[in-house]
Amino acid sequence: MKELSVNHLLGIKYITEEDIQLIFETADHFKEVINRPIKKVPSLRDITIANIFFENSTRTKLSFELAQKRLSADVVNFAASSSSVTKGETLIDTVNNILSMKVDMVVMRHSSPGAAVFLSKNVNASIVNAGDGAHEHPTQALLDAYTIREKLGDVAGKKVVIVGDILHSRVALSNIYSLQKLGAQIKVCGPNTLIPRYIRELGVEVEPNLRKALEWCDVANMLRVQNERLDISYFPSTREYAMQYGVDKQLLDSLNKEIVIMHPGPINRGVEITSDVADSKQSVILEQVENGVAVRMAVIYLLASKKL
Repeated sequence: MKELSVNHLLGIKYITEEDIQLIFETADHFKEVINRPIKKVPSLRDITIANIFFENSTRTKLSFELAQKRLSADVVNFAASSSSVTKGETLIDTVNNILSMKVDMVVMRHSSPGAAVFLSKNVNASIVNAGDGAHEHPTQALLDAYTIREKLGDVAGKKVVIVGDILHSRVALSNIYSLQKLGAQIKVCGPNTLIPRYIRELGVEVEPNLRKALEWCDVANMLRVQNERLDISYFPSTREYAMQYGVDKQLLDSLNKEIVIMHPGPINRGVEITSDVADSKQSVILEQVENGVAVRMAVIYLLASKKL
């Protein structure tokens, strides 16, 4: 059996195109599994996984937990807000205490960029990064690329524009890495204040005009403004942002072709996209959520296979 070149999933930056294709092929199998009447396989019956979330999460946490249970793994959930972290315990001590209870894998979300990399060097378990600050969110990028592959047949050669708050988005950076490895062309679009200075060094073009960006692309990935990470005002008002960078049905219908609309969630309806766009036939937002379970099953299974 083919295996991953890494022992952890810390970021798309650290994996190869072959790793991504292997994850996709494995996810194809698991997608068929989760659409059966009996949605469970006994693949990881002896594996225990801890979900450690230091930041709020709905979709990602649920998706990981479902993926683990579909594989028959034992699951332990940990919420930092109600733990000894609030009493001053360090990250390594927290995780080592959990690992001493014989846990094999840790899925972690943390507000500090690089937290997952730091942890992987200091504890003896497979680490899956479920988002570290504004750095990376690898499983989201994998499920986004998997959804493009499912919808358009292949990712190579496709034109993808990422619209919105690129500066504070871990989804944007992971998507850029994954789409480049898979041979797509990428542009970003958003207010100048929300476009990172280094973005061109990654080989990504900046298109300030939303209409031009949408006319160029095959896929538009609409990101929300990360209000919880904004320490200053980056644009005059939400209303003005929506007028300049929001997609409504009128704009979508006026384009010279049909494009695919994606969103990593949660959606701020009426800001980055209107309800009629989110619920339109061009939107694959719910497909992304479904594919998230299959892709996370694939990641967990492939990492656990290296330990078995």
